[in-house]
Amino acid sequence: MTNTSGTASNNLDAFWMPFTANRQFKANPRMLVSAKGMHYTNAEGGKVLDGTAGLWCVNAGHSPDRIVKAVSEQIAEMDYAPAFQMGHPKVFELAARISAMLPNGLDHVFFTNSGSESVDTALKIALAYHRAKGDGTRTRLIGRERGYHGVGFGGISVGGIVANRKTFGTLLTGVDHMPHTHLPEKNAFSRGIPEHGGDLADELERIVTLHDASTIAAVIVEPVAGSTGVILPPKGYLQRLRDICDKHGILLIFDEVITGFGRLGASFATEYFGVKPDMITMAKGLTSGTIPMGGVICSKEIYDTFMNGPENMIELFHGYTYSGHPVAAAAGLATLDVYKEEGLFERANDLAGYWEDAVHSLKGAPHVIDLRNLGLIGAIELEPIPGKPTARAFEAFLKCYEKGVLIRTTGDIIALSPPLIIEKEHIDQIFDTIRTVLGEIA
Repeated sequence: MTNTSGTASNNLDAFWMPFTANRQFKANPRMLVSAKGMHYTNAEGGKVLDGTAGLWCVNAGHSPDRIVKAVSEQIAEMDYAPAFQMGHPKVFELAARISAMLPNGLDHVFFTNSGSESVDTALKIALAYHRAKGDGTRTRLIGRERGYHGVGFGGISVGGIVANRKTFGTLLTGVDHMPHTHLPEKNAFSRGIPEHGGDLADELERIVTLHDASTIAAVIVEPVAGSTGVILPPKGYLQRLRDICDKHGILLIFDEVITGFGRLGASFATEYFGVKPDMITMAKGLTSGTIPMGGVICSKEIYDTFMNGPENMIELFHGYTYSGHPVAAAAGLATLDVYKEEGLFERANDLAGYWEDAVHSLKGAPHVIDLRNLGLIGAIELEPIPGKPTARAFEAFLKCYEKGVLIRTTGDIIALSPPLIIEKEHIDQIFDTIRTVLGEIA
């Protein structure tokens, strides 16, 4: 029987919302109805300053004219083209332009539709690569505690956020985890990269000793762990991981779904830190959030290893109906144009110091126990209310929204990642609002 309760416009029951307290939201919904530039407009007509680039993704700001035009024209020209045994020009152009942004040797792109798909794709490529090389015993995958790598079974297996894992069974076998790099007792209130903790990379050596290198296919880390609350890599940490992986023939995967496309004031974290992985996962800023799209950037060595055998044979039995979708590709090309023509990566780099000062201006504010920043990313860690984890940060989220600023919370951490078009007055508004709210909440 058809459910006819309510109307299509006001019945909120049908949509099971992701990562949301559904009953709480539907009792008092917060509806966004339009967006332009740095602002959303809500259903009440109020302007809401976007302090989170949507979900870390709207790097070029909301609805840039160039991207809107490119998407509209592409739909009119060709809505869809299959990616299996067929192609269309824009996806090849997009792959070439992305590879040109990266260090030499990272020059092949496999397109997906999200960060979650990108991670699962990278893990599969890693396993298939070792098998193609004759190292089929390399099946073990190494992630990190508090890591977030999307919500596919591969991603939550190598990920290390307990709530994302605990209800979904045993997950993938043959997975181990390095410790996270959050050391508040040594690095609290660090400005930029923390001094202490680079030696935590040596935990990978311990894991290699435990399992033997001949069983390990890949290590995956976020250069900057975003969704868990902005955990930064200590000085020397990423280079040490690279050295250990090279020593033992293990692939190193950087999950740059958040750090890619200007978030740190550079094209990717690999450029910012000067450490080159074997694969990079991407999404979010690739199309500035306009059309879902992701990808895996692979080294020439990985790609060439698959290009053997009869030329008429499929080299990798993997892909998606919407891999390299024409409309997404058009959005991606236009997004790259906006980044270049408006100098948004350079803009993020130029504003990073002002942003850092704004983040750390909250030192001494009520409830604040740590502050962290890098590029245009910031975290404000709040002391939890005893017996009520997450409650204090969520109250801050609600009050900031009421005052016209959108922030994001994870646990009792406020995470900030604004569009790269942000102006100094927007930065002032974000932190003035948070400061006021911290003085109002219990």
